[in-house]
Amino acid sequence: MKDLGSLIGVFLYLSLFTVGGGLAAYPELNHQVVDIHQWFSQEDLVHLYSIGQLAPGPNMMVIASIGESVCGLLGALAVVFAFFAPTTGLAFVVGRTWRRLDGWSWKASIQRGLAPISIGLLLSGCLTLASHADTSVTAATITLVVFLVLLRTSLNPAILIISGGILGAVLL
Repeated sequence: MKDLGSLIGVFLYLSLFTVGGGLAAYPELNHQVVDIHQWFSQEDLVHLYSIGQLAPGPNMMVIASIGESVCGLLGALAVVFAFFAPTTGLAFVVGRTWRRLDGWSWKASIQRGLAPISIGLLLSGCLTLASHADTSVTAATITLVVFLVLLRTSLNPAILIISGGILGAVLL
C-alpha cells in the first residue's frame, strides 16, 4: 500500500500525455513503470500492453492491471480514476468552451497546430513500444508485415494481433 500515492501521482501525470490516444502516453508510462518505480519488467509491460489491445473498451484500461498488481483492487480503482478523471474533466470544459468559439479566427490555427503534436506523441509511442517488443529480426519482420497489412486493408487488428502472437510463438 505504500505505493498507492506514487501510483496516483504517476497516473495523474500520465493523463496529460494522452493527446491523440493512450499510445501517446506509452513512452512515459514505460519510463515510470519500468525505469523509475520498477513495478514491471520491460518484457512484462510490453506483454501486458499488447494483451490489453485485445480487450474491448478503451485501450488504456491496461492501467487497471498495473494498479492491481502494485496495490490490489484499491490500486486498480485509484489508477483508473487518476488517469481518466483529469482528461475527462478537461475534455468537458474544453468541449463546452470550443463550441462558444465558433467565430474565433484562431480556432482553425489551434486545431492545425494540435494535429502534429498528436501525431508526434503517437509516433513516439509506436517507436518506444516497437523498440522494446522487437528484440529480433523475426519479431521486427512480423511488426513490419502487420503494419503494411493494416495500411493496405481494413482487416480487424485483433486478427493480426492473434496471428502475430501465434506466428511469434511458432517462430520465436
